[in-house]
Amino acid sequence: MPQGLRCLPGRLVRAILSTLLLSAMAFAVSCAPGAQNARERSPGAPNPSSPGQSASVPSSEVLPGPASTSGTPKNRLVNPTGRTVKERFRTPEGFERSPVAAGSFGKFLRDLPLKPDGTKVQYYDGRVKAHDVYEAVVAVDVGDRDLQQCADAVMRLRAEYLYKHKRYDQIHFNFANGFSADYSKWMDGYRVVVEGNRSSWVKRTGASNTYQDFRRYLDVVFAYANTVSLAKQMKPVPVSQMRIGDVFVDQGHALIVVDMAETTTPGKRLFMIAQSYMPAQDIQILRNPSNEDLSPWYELDFGETLHTPEWTFTNRDLRRFD
Repeated sequence: MPQGLRCLPGRLVRAILSTLLLSAMAFAVSCAPGAQNARERSPGAPNPSSPGQSASVPSSEVLPGPASTSGTPKNRLVNPTGRTVKERFRTPEGFERSPVAAGSFGKFLRDLPLKPDGTKVQYYDGRVKAHDVYEAVVAVDVGDRDLQQCADAVMRLRAEYLYKHKRYDQIHFNFANGFSADYSKWMDGYRVVVEGNRSSWVKRTGASNTYQDFRRYLDVVFAYANTVSLAKQMKPVPVSQMRIGDVFVDQGHALIVVDMAETTTPGKRLFMIAQSYMPAQDIQILRNPSNEDLSPWYELDFGETLHTPEWTFTNRDLRRFD
């Protein structure tokens, strides 16, 4: 025992030693190799041990700016008081938003409502997403079941747009087995019966197009559709022809372009993307892990590979709804 401690009462000595031991343990944990894994993981690489979570970007790469309500540094392109995608995110100097037609899908996505700045992404069961890979959270419910994942969030936004404009006949999505789930049939009171790998319509109730029934329809779609069926339903488009509403989708993930900007003279173009993930979680506007000064915007000429915080796509993965 150190010389200075021998003269102290036994109870006090034990308290001091206990404090020193706890401090040493805390230091050991903070220096453990595993504590740095999230920072060392390469951009765009999903974390196989923690679905739906990925590396956070080192704070040294964030452009200095006002702090959000969550205490996370924000760059100068973020307006914390903005309530929609358009209001929350400014365009970089020299850029202006690409024109969109009134009533278009692009206009709908640009005007998506956002939750207050600093809001955390939550899973369907109320847990908070551990890694901060997003700039904002879209104000669209996720439901209370593990259904609205990546491809489902894309279908949700597309369906919400068509439902809002009463284009009910255009709301249809394919199940993984190829079955076409047409909302017009659901409106007429038919329900889907799944037996093994076969699906069919059965008349079960009266006609209805209430929003509550519409949401029930979407939950059925989410349960039986996936990224593969979504990709097959859409047509491929070159990245150079990207427009708002296009979708990056491969066999494992999907996300949607929610805004675009361009220089006033022909030149560079930018885009912004949103996703859900596994397990089902709030739809989120993604950060740009490769260029925090530009975040949440991405450059259209990204080359062969698009690195997003939790997935990597190629320039051949862009698709469009008919």
